[in-house]
Amino acid sequence: MFPLNPLADPRVEYLRLMLAVRVDRLRSEEDRSVGASAIEWAIITALLAAIAAAIGLIIKKQIHQAADNIKVNTPQG
Repeated sequence: MFPLNPLADPRVEYLRLMLAVRVDRLRSEEDRSVGASAIEWAIITALLAAIAAAIGLIIKKQIHQAADNIKVNTPQG
């Protein structure tokens, strides 16, 4: 459609404008705080998941120790 100037193509112009909008959003202070908040929530969630996993492993270990201490009389035969 625009063989002499490919930058005048409407598709290229659309992509350029979309990129400009994204860059402006990244540069705005408001969007930075939203991203930081999301990262903080992700870190908090990961810490809580790690704590829950550690508690689960402790409980599992105690259950296995208690099960190992159970004496069972099995008939010989």
